This record gives sequence, structure tokens and C-alpha cells, in this order.
Amino acid sequence: MRITKKGALLIFLGFQIISINILKYYPEFIEQYYSNGLYIFLSKLMRYTFGWLPFSVGDILYTFAGIYLIRWFILNLKNIYKNTVNWFLDITALLSIAYFAFHLLWGFNYYRLPLYESMGLKADYTNEELLSFTKKLIEKSNTIHEKLVINDTIKVVLPYSKKDVFNKVKYGYTELSKQYPHLDYNPQSLKKSIYSVPLTYMGFSGYLNPFTNEAQVDGLIPVFKFPTTSCHEIAHQLGYAAENEANFIGMLATVNNDDLYFKYSGYTFALRYCLIEIYKLDPEKYNTILESINLGIRKNYQEIQDFWQSYQNAFEPVFEKTFDSFLKANNQSKGIKSYSYIVALLVNYYNNNPL
Repeated sequence: MRITKKGALLIFLGFQIISINILKYYPEFIEQYYSNGLYIFLSKLMRYTFGWLPFSVGDILYTFAGIYLIRWFILNLKNIYKNTVNWFLDITALLSIAYFAFHLLWGFNYYRLPLYESMGLKADYTNEELLSFTKKLIEKSNTIHEKLVINDTIKVVLPYSKKDVFNKVKYGYTELSKQYPHLDYNPQSLKKSIYSVPLTYMGFSGYLNPFTNEAQVDGLIPVFKFPTTSCHEIAHQLGYAAENEANFIGMLATVNNDDLYFKYSGYTFALRYCLIEIYKLDPEKYNTILESINLGIRKNYQEIQDFWQSYQNAFEPVFEKTFDSFLKANNQSKGIKSYSYIVALLVNYYNNNPL
């Protein structure tokens, strides 16, 4: 029996799914030959190709892809019931190509060695370690905060445009690469998304386009969040697909920047995650610790909370659930909750590298 191109792509999709489910049990192989091999070449190639352009090529491709799909559905709606098999083959052929491109260009990074293993860190921590580290973070954050404002009740306002922040983020990675050469970030491909409005309503502050390797940041979020969000998306570009790992590396890049405003953004970012974990463990202890944080820092936290609350809508939980399912399907068993695992990385990293 003669196999058509669409049929071959359907078979290829099945082959890909089986192969990926086997490869995920060999993270050392992915780490050595993909994440630290082929991906480095592909990532730099894509960033050299698209990074210099002032607009997001990936967002434009998504736009044309969306228009094409809508047009295809309209033109083929009548034929869906008449020729279901052909319609199914069309869809699976497209999925097969997209699935292959996604994993080749970036997605295999989901199956690399966990960062705590490659950095020689523990994967857990005690309550005492968390409390001790949080107190040190509070002291560090308060000290930096007091250098940036005239008194501790005033929130910090970054004196930069969002474009200025983009121009500064690479310096933190340059400094970090002196200790970890594989985190050298060059060339840069960091842009504001043209879909910032819908992105905000969906509850997301940024994303990496896996097909063009462009790091996208929501252009509407407050400037205070721009350093950590930008560094987070760059961490994805450098091959760290897991959200908790991108959070951790993004935080390190932010605090390693010579700019004091970046350090403030990074340390308070880490502090917020630690406070959330303490609240889960002991709400009373959380309330006690909160009082030791400068009021100005708490005002910065409130600024971010007010921003997201102003865009809350009935569809946001649906988008979060969809993204949660996407993460779980890509080797992050805890889904969105995996974001909180930055705390384990932070506590154990700073046990070896004091603040």
C-alpha cells in the first residue's frame, strides 16, 4: 500500500512521541549532546538571525499562522464531515512538523539533567534553613533599599525606560559567566511582545518563542519587574526550560549586575518566593517576618499585585490551567507549582555562596 506524505507525517509523529518518552530517561545524553551541544549552535544561529531586528519575528509568524489556520478551517468546514480522514491527516501532519521543530529548536531542554544535579546542590531544605536564609535576604534587601530611597517607607522606582533595562541585562550574565562560562549571553535577542495586552490578561509576563529563539517580555508590566523577567526569559534562551531553573538563573543574573536597581529587583524577587513558602508552613511566622521588611519594599510588592489584579478576568484561570497542563506534558510533573522550587535552589546555592 502506497503511503502518502500526510500518512508518513502521521507515522513520524507517533515515532517522535515514542522516542521522546524513551529519551527522557537519559537526561545525561540530552545534557551532553543536545543542551551543551547542538542547542548551543542552533540558539546562537537563531539569535544572530533575528536578534538584531527591532520587532518580534516570532510574534509575526504566530499572527500569520493564526490567520492561516482560521482561513483553513473556514474553507474546509464543509469537508470535515464529508472527508474526516483527510481532515484528520491534515491536522496531524501539521502537528507532526510543529512537534518536530519545537523539540529540535528548544524543547529537548525539558529533558536535560536537573540543575541541582549539574550544580551539585541538594534538592530539598529544612524549615530552619529556609527561615535563616529568608532573614539574610531581608537584611540584604533592606540594605539595598535604603541606598536607593531617602527613607524606608518609600518604594523604589527604577529610573530607566524598559529599553534601558534591555540594554543592561547582559551585564549581569557577563559577570555570572565568569563563574559559569556556559551562561555567557551573546548575541542578545530580547524584545517586547506585540501581544503584550492579551499576554497580560492571560496572566503571563513573558515567554520564549521556541521557533525563533526570541525572548519576549510583556511590555505592560511595571519597570520594577523588567530586570527579573528579562533575565528569566534569557535563561530559557540559554537552554533552561524548567521554570524554577529559569527563575533561579534569572535571579542570579539580576543580582550579579553591577547596577544597584537590578540587585534590588533580584533580591526582592527571591525574597518574595521565600515568603510564600514560609506562609505555607506557618502563617503566624510569616506575619512576624513581614514586619521586618521595609515598608517601601512591601509597597513595591503591592505595586505588582495591584497591576495583576487590574487585569484579572474570568478567562485567566483557563489560560493558567492550559499552561499548567503544558508544563506537566513537558517533564515538569508539578506544573505551575514548579515555579516555587526556586526556593530549594536558592537556599542550597547560598549555603555554599554566602550573600
